[in-house]
Amino acid sequence: MSPLRRRSFDAKPKRHACRAARPPLGEILLDRDAVDPADLLTASALRQREDVRLGDILLANGWVHETDLMAALAEQRHASVVDLQEEPPDPRLIDAIGPELCLKHAMVPWRRVGGVTLIATARPEDFEALQASLPTCHAPYRLVLAAERCVHDSLLTCRETALIRHAEIKVDPVESCRNHNERRASRIAAGLVAVTGLGMLLAPNLLLGLFFGWVMLTLVGSMALKLAAFASEITEQRKPRPDALIRGAPKGRLPIISVMVPLFRETDIAARLVSRLGKLRYPRELIDVILVIEHSDTMTRAALANADLPRWMRVVTVPDGPIKTKPRALNYALNFCRGSVIGVWDAEDAPEPDQLQIVAQRFLAAPPETACLQGVLDYYNPRTNWLARCFTVEYATWFRMFLPGLARLGFVVPLGGTTLFFRRDALEELGGWDAHNVTEDADLGVRLARHGYRTELIAAATFEEANCRALPWVKQRSRWLKGYAMTWAVHMRDPVQLWRDLGTKRFLGVQILILGSLSQYVLAPVLWSFWLALFGLWHPIASALPGPVFALVMGTFILSELIAITTSAWACRGAEHRNLIKWIPTLHLYYPLGALAGWKALYELIARPFYWDKTSHGIFDDSDATASEARPGDEIAPAEAAARPPPQREAHSPLIG
Repeated sequence: MSPLRRRSFDAKPKRHACRAARPPLGEILLDRDAVDPADLLTASALRQREDVRLGDILLANGWVHETDLMAALAEQRHASVVDLQEEPPDPRLIDAIGPELCLKHAMVPWRRVGGVTLIATARPEDFEALQASLPTCHAPYRLVLAAERCVHDSLLTCRETALIRHAEIKVDPVESCRNHNERRASRIAAGLVAVTGLGMLLAPNLLLGLFFGWVMLTLVGSMALKLAAFASEITEQRKPRPDALIRGAPKGRLPIISVMVPLFRETDIAARLVSRLGKLRYPRELIDVILVIEHSDTMTRAALANADLPRWMRVVTVPDGPIKTKPRALNYALNFCRGSVIGVWDAEDAPEPDQLQIVAQRFLAAPPETACLQGVLDYYNPRTNWLARCFTVEYATWFRMFLPGLARLGFVVPLGGTTLFFRRDALEELGGWDAHNVTEDADLGVRLARHGYRTELIAAATFEEANCRALPWVKQRSRWLKGYAMTWAVHMRDPVQLWRDLGTKRFLGVQILILGSLSQYVLAPVLWSFWLALFGLWHPIASALPGPVFALVMGTFILSELIAITTSAWACRGAEHRNLIKWIPTLHLYYPLGALAGWKALYELIARPFYWDKTSHGIFDDSDATASEARPGDEIAPAEAAARPPPQREAHSPLIG
């Protein structure tokens, strides 16, 4: 045997003495002529800096066939390979262990033979550690082997219904809106409408005065919060940053990153999505992209069935149920994720090619309480029309100025619906997403803060399609506002406990961010009407104010507009957004759409609280013109280019919510 063949390619440190006696997997594959020695040498080198199994590296790069790998593992472990389709597992054993635990560890209890429970798994190296978490009543356990996809299929055949039902109720009921009492909400809303109508008849000036006082209070609070975030950003920009994030290969053992991409009626975008994600420069064996589709969505299912997906991209189909929301689908798909870092992208997203490298680097350097990283959202079609330009300015202000400032000041960060990355352990501790909340990301941001975790903003952009038509814009914004209202109502069930969990500063921040924003959307016409007084027209409130108070109110309005223009211009100062600065003053004509969305959200909060108003995508798609475009042949991290041979083809094919 050549020196190359005698070399151990299973170079990961041995955890158990019994493993030392096993022949290395690499040598077995070489003896079987199942792998090229050069490919094996490359895979062994990669494994030293990646938290992934040798077999997964070989499979992801198409350097070994799955049947050959399973045969080599069987020889190494002195175990049998079982056919879970021909001989399905015992459902009673699955229930004893729990289907979610089985999916998480890619294993399934197969049979109980002679007092021994046989565990079929695709990860034999984790078997010893896994046994400690298994019920002692079914011990002892013995290992058999099965491909991971076969393990998943067998579990779904037996317990798919149990998995989807649990996905709907994973969040603690105290922190979930699933027990929303629609009748009670309708009665309260009807009472408020009746009181408002009666007030307009009996004391219209008093009622308008109360509305005006409240909306002015929320306006001042929002101004103060925005100024504080802006000052924090200005201060940060002036500081020297010797430890600034380097856009390159992270130091340390790279984690597997699972990213879920929910799709719904996206047949016209699926092919482009595959092309966009194919430009990522993170190592392919560490990428686990899951396309999440609904069972009833036959159009998307048919399109993906004919798509040539790479091995690192999978499809998970979510069973039908009483509700159909994005967070429900995410909870279900989370069971199938392989990574220790969990991410979310939207269907139309075009992430920058080095985004996953930035995420990995930050999580390796950040303290454990940093459980979430929020990337920057941007648009690849800002020039489509005026509405797209205004939307781009709004996003730039929110993600490039306001949210980073909030995070730096220690306030609760309301998450966006995409370019989110979580430490898996923290996400599972919180129960994932609230399946009944249509703005699940904002809710999750509050729950992270309540449980002592932090959210950070990272300088990694994802490009989306701007909603550039008025009616879809109103529908999308109303869904976000409805979710914000549900989130506020859920967390304010016990205001004292919320205050204890968050502290005074963050508690007030939540009130301004959520309740204040909702108030300004719904009551915006009350503020706008005040401008009539500037043109000499009679106004019931302005006419009742003393001269100094009127001047103070108008000064507050003007200061608010100056702050909005200044912060938006600062956020758009970069080369990619500078051309939008001249459009910032026209946002006065853009925000009335938000009032329509606010009124629609209030109606749906009562009549259709769990209805998901789908946003259509693919109207404009020019993502190839964005910064997400990868250079030809630039498909892996730069630091790995020297270690790898030329790539081979794979064997298989703001209110932001």
